[in-house]
Amino acid sequence: MLRENQRHFKFDWITIILFLLLLAFGYLNILSASHVGEITSYFDTSQLYGKHLIFIGLTFLLIVIILSLEAKFYEQFASIIYIIAMLSLIGLFIFGKDVNGARSWYGIGSMTIQPSEFAKFATALAVARYISDLQTNMTTIKDQLKVAPIILIPAILILLQNDAGSTIVYLAFFFVFYREGLQQVYLIIALSLIVLAVLALKFGIIITAIVATIILTSLYFIRKKKRGSIIQYIVILLVSLAFSYGVKLFYEHGLKAHQQNRISLWLRLEKDPAKLERMKKAEAYNLIQSEQAISSGGFSGKGFLQGTRTTGKFVPEQHTDYIFSTVGEEWGFLGTSFVVIIFVLLILRVLYLAEGQKSQFSRVYGYGVASILFVHFTINIGMVMGLIPTVGIPLPFFSYGGSGLWGFTILLFIFVKLDSNKINEW
Repeated sequence: MLRENQRHFKFDWITIILFLLLLAFGYLNILSASHVGEITSYFDTSQLYGKHLIFIGLTFLLIVIILSLEAKFYEQFASIIYIIAMLSLIGLFIFGKDVNGARSWYGIGSMTIQPSEFAKFATALAVARYISDLQTNMTTIKDQLKVAPIILIPAILILLQNDAGSTIVYLAFFFVFYREGLQQVYLIIALSLIVLAVLALKFGIIITAIVATIILTSLYFIRKKKRGSIIQYIVILLVSLAFSYGVKLFYEHGLKAHQQNRISLWLRLEKDPAKLERMKKAEAYNLIQSEQAISSGGFSGKGFLQGTRTTGKFVPEQHTDYIFSTVGEEWGFLGTSFVVIIFVLLILRVLYLAEGQKSQFSRVYGYGVASILFVHFTINIGMVMGLIPTVGIPLPFFSYGGSGLWGFTILLFIFVKLDSNKINEW
């Protein structure tokens, strides 16, 4: 009986320690980025860092609840959890509260709850539940079409709430599908479309057409045995040009002005000096201040609570989406490297554990966890450093906010619980 109980509590402490390191270091940076005046108490709930400490305390209570439930609970009730999450997203259109132009929050007194943060783990559970069904075969188009709505429903609902950043996260499930049998051709198509979109916006349709023609012509002559009919290559070329033209039209007529400006700044499309200067004071202001804060930190940083741009509040939303700039200024290259290494180790650890699962449900869910964390981590840090266009997306376990912290904690610790039960999954 004692051995049986020990099996149920054999959690992966490497994952838990990495989580705690991110949580603790994140709090220190939130404290630095959000404090106003002299710090008299770490429990001052009138300050954002005091509120976040409460969020952290409730996080540990949440972890106890997650780990106390039977592992089978998450598989058996995955569909119900997903439906509840979708209903919470739909309810925002009626009862939601507008914050910064996005209708993504429920107002509960002085607090707000963001359902999209919880929809991620619910979607990961639903995807794992569907793929692990004995009759599901991800190599067939039929099952690929059936699983697609599980991803598209929350993505569309969130997009309609004007939260494009959270919508992008659902692309993470592409990696899950690929691991479970999605053909390599989908990966090639996805990468090709991204390249075509960038070429069309940066260089125009004519240059894109020339590049696409050269590449396809080269492939035709290189692939002698499997090159197929020349008609196929012509069709691919025409589809590529139609897609490129569609991207250009959508950019010019489908996106809002601030979205166009963010992409324009990223690809350096704007040539008018006067307009470029106006954009630097508007859409690019956060990014410029963030880059200056990071670069000013040098190798070892200015020291905890010593960042001049951080204490001077030069970077808007620095305690949330731009928290990484605080790390760069106060902890320098050493601090930013530490954060990157911890995130990489956590993602790799989850992938390693996922491969060791004995049930397909646990494996698929583990890949979902790793993929979501990877997309958040990559986009947030890339955004703060100007490597990708600016989108509103938090850094997991690091950015300020109860909804984000709890959503990521549930996402990760459901997998910790599933992993602890793998010895009983035969």
